[in-house]
Amino acid sequence: MNVARDVRDRYTDAFNAHDMKALLGTFSPAGVSISPEGVSQGHSELASYLEEFWTAFPDVRAVITESSEAEATTVDELLMVGTHRGPYTMPGGQVLPATDRPVRLRCCYVCTVEDGLITSLRLYFDQLELLTQLSGSVILHRP
Repeated sequence: MNVARDVRDRYTDAFNAHDMKALLGTFSPAGVSISPEGVSQGHSELASYLEEFWTAFPDVRAVITESSEAEATTVDELLMVGTHRGPYTMPGGQVLPATDRPVRLRCCYVCTVEDGLITSLRLYFDQLELLTQLSGSVILHRP
């Protein structure tokens, strides 16, 4: 197993345990996390984002379905599995109150590791898929 895979696996274990201290121990203080929801740079922004996410989905866990690695980069396909039990800020700023709906969101992480710490973590997922699962239907806004 290479260093990048080991670090990424420790990040996933800490994410699933909702262990912020262990998770930040895998992440560079200058690291950047990018997702459809926005950009977090550094420990304080990442911690703020994750605390909000864990509040919205208190039982969330990442289930890795496929993974690969090349030197300092890992790529993981995964399912984010959980229940929407708290306020979730949607892209655009709208806050969606808890729906108690289950979520199984297909995602992809691309992670870069330097000197044993994550420097870049990019999360990709379909926002419409998430909105459909949370609302139970597709909501289209027309001008």
